[in-house]
Amino acid sequence: MMNKESRLLRIGVLGAGPIAQAGHFEACRKARNAELYAICDAAEDLLAHMAAVHGPRVTYSDYDAMLADPQVEAVLIAVADQFHIPLARKAIAAGKHALVEKPLGVAIEECEMLRSELNATDLVLQIGNNRRFDPGIAFARQFAQEQLGQRLAFKAWYHDSLYRYTMTDNLQPLMHTSAQARRPAGNPKADKRRYFILGHASHLVDTTRFLGGEIVGVRARLAERFESYCWFVAVDFADGSVGHIDLIIPVRGDFEEGFQLFGEHGSATGRMPLTWYHKSSTVECFSAKDRQYHRPLGEDSFTYKLQIEGFADTILHGIAQHGANIDDGIAAMRAMVAIARSAETGEAVRLADVSGAV
Repeated sequence: MMNKESRLLRIGVLGAGPIAQAGHFEACRKARNAELYAICDAAEDLLAHMAAVHGPRVTYSDYDAMLADPQVEAVLIAVADQFHIPLARKAIAAGKHALVEKPLGVAIEECEMLRSELNATDLVLQIGNNRRFDPGIAFARQFAQEQLGQRLAFKAWYHDSLYRYTMTDNLQPLMHTSAQARRPAGNPKADKRRYFILGHASHLVDTTRFLGGEIVGVRARLAERFESYCWFVAVDFADGSVGHIDLIIPVRGDFEEGFQLFGEHGSATGRMPLTWYHKSSTVECFSAKDRQYHRPLGEDSFTYKLQIEGFADTILHGIAQHGANIDDGIAAMRAMVAIARSAETGEAVRLADVSGAV
């Protein structure tokens, strides 16, 4: 049974496509401190269907009209990556808080332009890196900050399965589409390298930064065979520790995502299930202090809901959360561009030196 707080953040969701249908609509409805106040989509048939299913107070087919509604306090931008920054800028200009699906954008410069505009306000902007709200990941982060001491090494991997959609089709609601849906020019999925980095490396890079620390340089190798792509990336961290991350899409096997972290006073390992199972990562942290392994249960692991609750707590109560902010989004964008550049040239690339898009 859901227990709602007396003060709810009124959220307008922009975009009624797959990610909103699979995660955001239900997350807003179930969040203890937020409500699905509005849905906005240019496809009126899709909008009508989603309104019938999820019951927002109001609907809009025009984004500017939703932004003009004084009852809308925050917008959740759940549209194609290429639209994230222009629509987030509109939200900030209208005085609305914003939660932007990952990745923040598709190019470094547009992300930095948004930061300049955001920094002139008191508004909250959060990026939808929902893995940060996985209780196991959050536990590992706290352990790293409080008990690990100096970091030595970090490893992480993200292996998307050829059979993953067979699994997710059973976990997600039946998707509804519309011929009226607004799409970016061309086909963003046609360039597989770019599409996989933006869509999947954005998860891997954020988890790496969240647990391993700030990334300052990368050296990437890319192999392409039988329509599969493999990035092996050596990582240099700002604190002098080293790392390795790998992204393979797709693998002929099960979906795998995980990490290993080694430090002065302990270590941490984790395996993350598909996020749609709403199950916490299996995480074990070993502390040299008591020579014991520590493992959280993580009974509430609906990370899309938890990130909404963190977003709302920050806005309504000023409670600092660990959601990805604008600086995290830009740092991740720089890391993704650096990985792409390094894979192209075979050379090590410093994040501070990159510009442009993936």
